[in-house]
Amino acid sequence: MSFTLASIAETIGGQLFGPAEIPVTGAASIAHVRPGEITFATNEQNWKNCLTSLATAAIVPCDSPIDERLPTIHVADPEKAFIEIAKLFRAQVARQPIGQSPRASISPTAKIAASASIYPGAFIGEGVEIGERSRIMPNVSIMENCRIGNDVTIFPNAVLYENTVVGDRCLIHAGVVLGAFGFGYRTHAGQHHLSQQLGNVVLGTDVEIGANTTIDRGTYDSTTIGDGTKIDDQVMIGHNTQVGKHNLFCSQVGIAGSCRTGDYVVMAGQVGLADHLEIGDHVVLGAKAGVMHSIEPNQHYLGAPAMPIREQLLIFASMQKLPELRRAVSKLTKRIEELQRTAATTQSTPTDTSHDQREAA
Repeated sequence: MSFTLASIAETIGGQLFGPAEIPVTGAASIAHVRPGEITFATNEQNWKNCLTSLATAAIVPCDSPIDERLPTIHVADPEKAFIEIAKLFRAQVARQPIGQSPRASISPTAKIAASASIYPGAFIGEGVEIGERSRIMPNVSIMENCRIGNDVTIFPNAVLYENTVVGDRCLIHAGVVLGAFGFGYRTHAGQHHLSQQLGNVVLGTDVEIGANTTIDRGTYDSTTIGDGTKIDDQVMIGHNTQVGKHNLFCSQVGIAGSCRTGDYVVMAGQVGLADHLEIGDHVVLGAKAGVMHSIEPNQHYLGAPAMPIREQLLIFASMQKLPELRRAVSKLTKRIEELQRTAATTQSTPTDTSHDQREAA
């Protein structure tokens, strides 16, 4: 498959500078581009890398220079335009609706929209509701009384415990578990007893859950994920947690029970929250931050224990100087010891005054 530069420019609404009929056979990032392929640049350094790459052409910002060494297509948003072109060469799999597979296990009490697709091996429990155009992939288990909205995709091997609610246009990847029992126990007579598990999990609209992520049900109420929130792979969210709208959680984030986050909160990889914390709107938590107390809105925290980023960076800078400081302290310690030995020697030597007394006589 190939396209001319002219046709690519027309597709993305860009302005071409270079030969119109040059064929393009693929699209790749600068680091992996090969002869015949097109790439993109978003800044000056990217553009310099394009010039030394094997690319046949590049998609660049409108204000980029024109260089005869490399044909360019100028657009307002190069990355967005590149994605559009890359899809021409690596088209997404177009899955057609298949209805309800006879090889799926579907309760007769389930209410499933006619346009929904239930793939072989899926289990749909009693009282489940599934909306229009939703797709339930092979080996998904949806237990009793779950409600799935419209245009939802649930990938293979995901498990939804009873009473889970999933909003419209959610994307749930393989291996996700929603509604497992929370890690809450009462100790009585020397034994740990599982606390009540009467709540559920509720996802808002346009939520995406990465592979092998787990979200525990509430003890009595709901664990909730706000509209537009995107959660990466292998994230753990504890029982009773309330996640706000449009949060971004990267891989291996761990949130203990009964936490609450505001809107547009960002947690980088391996962030950990202690239980019963409140994280304000627009807070950013850097990678591996260990958060032990609630945080006001619009803060950027880093480190373990987590501190405001300015304080933590000063600590990091000081730690880098520790070897130098250790050497300085060692030198000072030796100098002090030398001075102490000199002083001790001076004090212990007797003063001979007999000569002075004879001279005086």
